[in-house]
Amino acid sequence: MVAIGSNKRYAAQIDARMSAHVDQMMMRGAPQTLSDAELELDVHPLTRTPIPVPASAWVRYGELAVKIDVEVVAWTPRAVAVRWTTPAGEQHRSWVWASAVERHDAATDIQGHRD
Repeated sequence: MVAIGSNKRYAAQIDARMSAHVDQMMMRGAPQTLSDAELELDVHPLTRTPIPVPASAWVRYGELAVKIDVEVVAWTPRAVAVRWTTPAGEQHRSWVWASAVERHDAATDIQGHRD
């Protein structure tokens, strides 16, 4: 049943715009990132990739965790450096735990190990 005042013809477009607006509101401010102490870059080897790897990652904005599409640009055995563009067009970067990242090509994990 259609509610009075609803617009069946443009419902998908309206839903998409609302979703983008909600995403934009959630991604205000700077994302949280791992600290130098957590990264332990003086202990763990750092790998940088010249070609970013498409992935999904859980990132935090304050108390809010958001799973978003990202590009992996570097990693250690325990942490992954990711970057993404927010719906507002801002470039964000963060270090997250490796377990928070899922490569889009799931046959190979971030560290290059095949299933």
